Amino acid sequence: YDGTDLAGYQKQSADKGITVQGALEKALSIICAEPIQIYGASRTDAGVHARFQVCAFQTSGSIPVENIPRATIAHLPKDIVVTEAIEIPLDWKPRNNIFGKEYIYSIYNREIADPIGQRYHWHVKKPLDIESMRHAGKALEGANTTPVDPVKTIYAVGIVEKNGHIDISVVGDGFLYHMVRNIAGLLVDVGLGRKSVARIPELLAAKDRKKMGKTAPAQGLVLEEIFFTPDRLNTVIQRIKGE
Repeated sequence: YDGTDLAGYQKQSADKGITVQGALEKALSIICAEPIQIYGASRTDAGVHARFQVCAFQTSGSIPVENIPRATIAHLPKDIVVTEAIEIPLDWKPRNNIFGKEYIYSIYNREIADPIGQRYHWHVKKPLDIESMRHAGKALEGANTTPVDPVKTIYAVGIVEKNGHIDISVVGDGFLYHMVRNIAGLLVDVGLGRKSVARIPELLAAKDRKKMGKTAPAQGLVLEEIFFTPDRLNTVIQRIKGE
C-alpha cells in the first residue's frame, strides 16, 4: 500500500481517515458476506508505505481463497492491493511467527527536488557523507535502541547510493514507534556532520530517543519485508552486510 493518504495501518474512528485495517476488514466483510476482523503482522504509521504486509483472518464464507485478491479490487481504495491469499492453520497468527522485519528508508540527496518521487523519499538538499553514514549504521548493529522492554535488536543496517538516491535498509527483530525514522534522522545528522560516529555509543547509552536527533519524515519509509523463517532473515542480513 501507498500510505501517503492513509491514516496508518491500525483501525481508527472514521473521522481520522482511511486505515489499512479498516479498509481490508470492510472489503473482506463484503466478499465473505460476514463481519471480518483481521490480524496484521506489523503496524505502520500514517504516511508510511508497505511492499510486504501480512494479515490473517477467519471466515466461514464460500469464496475460494485464490479468488480473494481479485475480489477485493472493487472494494479497496486505489492505495491498497491484496497480492496473494493462502489458507493457513486456524491457530496461526502472524505476530507469533515473525523472525524479523526489514524497513527501507529512502532519501533524495540533490539540491534540486525530484517531484516525481517526492511521495516516497525525504529530500535532503545538502551533500551527505555516505561513508560516515555507513560507519554510523555499523555502530548501530546489535544495539537496543529502546529504554524499556520489549528489547528490540538491530541485526543489520546497510546503505546503497546511486545518482543521489540513497536507500537505508534496517533489519531487526522488531521495531517500535518511529524507531526506523529516528535511525534515518540520526544517519542524516551524521552525514551532514552534525553528529559524529564516535558519539553513537553515548547516544545509545542515554536511552532517550530524543537525543538521537530528528525524526525523519514518514513518506520515505517502506515496510519492505517480514521474515517468517530464519533462513530468509539470515539471507537478507548477509546481503545487506555483503557477506
